[in-house]
Amino acid sequence: MQYHVDGALVDASEAAVSVDDRGFQYGDGVFETMRAYGGDVFAFDAHLDRLERSCDAIGLDHGLGREDLRERVVETLAANDLEDAYAKLSMTRGSQPGTVTPRPDVDPTVVVYAKPLPRGGLDGESVWDAPAVLQTAKTRKPPANALPPGAKTHNYLNSILARDELVADADEALLRDQDDRVAEGAASNVFWVDDDGLHTPAADLDLLPGITRSVVLDLAREQAGVPVHTGEYALDAVRAADECFLTNSTWELRPVASVDGIDVGGGPVTDLLARLYDRLVEQRHYGADGGGDADETTTADDGTGDVVDRGDAEGS
Repeated sequence: MQYHVDGALVDASEAAVSVDDRGFQYGDGVFETMRAYGGDVFAFDAHLDRLERSCDAIGLDHGLGREDLRERVVETLAANDLEDAYAKLSMTRGSQPGTVTPRPDVDPTVVVYAKPLPRGGLDGESVWDAPAVLQTAKTRKPPANALPPGAKTHNYLNSILARDELVADADEALLRDQDDRVAEGAASNVFWVDDDGLHTPAADLDLLPGITRSVVLDLAREQAGVPVHTGEYALDAVRAADECFLTNSTWELRPVASVDGIDVGGGPVTDLLARLYDRLVEQRHYGADGGGDADETTTADDGTGDVVDRGDAEGS
């Protein structure tokens, strides 16, 4: 494997970052996890948009153009002959001598890492082996005045601590905010279905609104005809749901088997949205019509809970 480190492709065995790097020293960096299908990154522009927002949130003025960053990801996929893959673009403030205080002059460290994944779309296979077992964590999301929740930063200790609480066969942690409201999974957004329709916590809460979350919301509203609700929810709403699933770029839609030992499982709405997602991927990345007239738009959350049309964002 070859990775992209500071503008050059290097063998994985030689890929290295300085021990003086602020990403290592302080977690002072941002990243995006993306998924490529058929050689193209899904919702590429939406990921680059969020990377910019994350940099703005932590005051990281890296001076690099988005097309430069895009090309580094493309080159990494091509160098490893990867068409269906996981790609992670990480950026830190680089090496700066001194204390915790960041300096305005930045020589950023930029790393692109990739690994193969199965084919996606209608003929694809899931990266997860089984529905998720969800367990509520005692660890809470930090408030927005402590850490910016909409920034995807290297500081993942909150999620690590939540995952470290998991017992038995649980494999994803459900986090709440400081006011006991449901927020998100440790590495996912959470959705559930009841008699009123589809629910997910509002994007202006202390959570990271995922790219996949936004696409699913758009599919539910525009194609599935499912009533969509975003807001503030207590934990009992998830536990009492008829269906529950998680989303992130790698998992896509992953059904939840149980929440805190209470059987929930997937169901018709989860299955429908998963099929619509697969059909969208098939249309955009594998050149098939997907068996219907799926909306050929990619969406991204603008941070307020509203969905913004990104058009043909990933360039496929």
